[in-house]
Amino acid sequence: MKNFEKAMIGLDLSEMDEILIRKVAFISEALGFKKLYLVHVAKDLVLPEEIRSAYPDLLAPMDETITAEIKSLINNEKSLDKSIEIEIMVLEGNPMETFLRSAKVKDVDLIIMGRKDELPGSGSLSKNLAQKAPCSVLFLTEQGPVAIPKKIMVPLDFSGHSNISFEFATQLNKDLNAEIIGMHIYDVPTGYYKTGKSFEEFAKIMEDNSKKNYKDFLHKNKLNSFECLFLLRENGNDGRQILKLAKAKNIDLIIMGSRGRTNSAAALLGSIAEKIVQLNNEIPMLIFKKKGENMDFLQALMKI
Repeated sequence: MKNFEKAMIGLDLSEMDEILIRKVAFISEALGFKKLYLVHVAKDLVLPEEIRSAYPDLLAPMDETITAEIKSLINNEKSLDKSIEIEIMVLEGNPMETFLRSAKVKDVDLIIMGRKDELPGSGSLSKNLAQKAPCSVLFLTEQGPVAIPKKIMVPLDFSGHSNISFEFATQLNKDLNAEIIGMHIYDVPTGYYKTGKSFEEFAKIMEDNSKKNYKDFLHKNKLNSFECLFLLRENGNDGRQILKLAKAKNIDLIIMGSRGRTNSAAALLGSIAEKIVQLNNEIPMLIFKKKGENMDFLQALMKI
């Protein structure tokens, strides 16, 4: 698989790092990694003067200490393919800006972040990175088995961004023999009653229309047909509805395409994808982006 030859992994020096490295090692061959950047960003790498004075012979510079800790983590992970080139980067500065700048400089294809469930940490950095990253972002969760994904869900709105995520899922189906399940949420328009039809009758009309749109989407983009589930929107909370279905279907990877604003320094995932990123600490998730789609934001960062 050629999509992700260069990947950057964000480490926070917590127990999550070991879980993350183990899971990355397991999927590295499937995703075709050739180089991995292991990155930790500290706000300040300078030790307080009183600590350096008290322990002059015991403490190496913080960047060297952290680098040694990460090297030990890699050396202990025996399943990591030795042919993959590893570069450890210990940086200082604003965590998000520094990480994104490094991703741009290294021209990486994929950013990998951990999502914690019970371990300490808010995960706010990973949530924000998903919005502003210049490339695809893969979230690997604290819980769940160390395994190649075999059951993949692709939420669809039949847009161009759905197309790129569905194309990638099709590639995983071919390369990993993974089962692909599409899903689409449809709605009943507020003025349905003016047609003289009941809510249930109009819901059936909208479902049939969604199924037609799915067939047209496949035909237009020359995509293979997979099972697609059609759900009536519940209370407007699409993110929770998608996650509920994913858990019920034992999905082990969610893939969503993102969209970026080209006329603004801000980047936008799309409302549904953003909700899932905020809510989801349990199911691995890939935000699939066209590489460099958030370049306006990154160009601004490079000038800082």
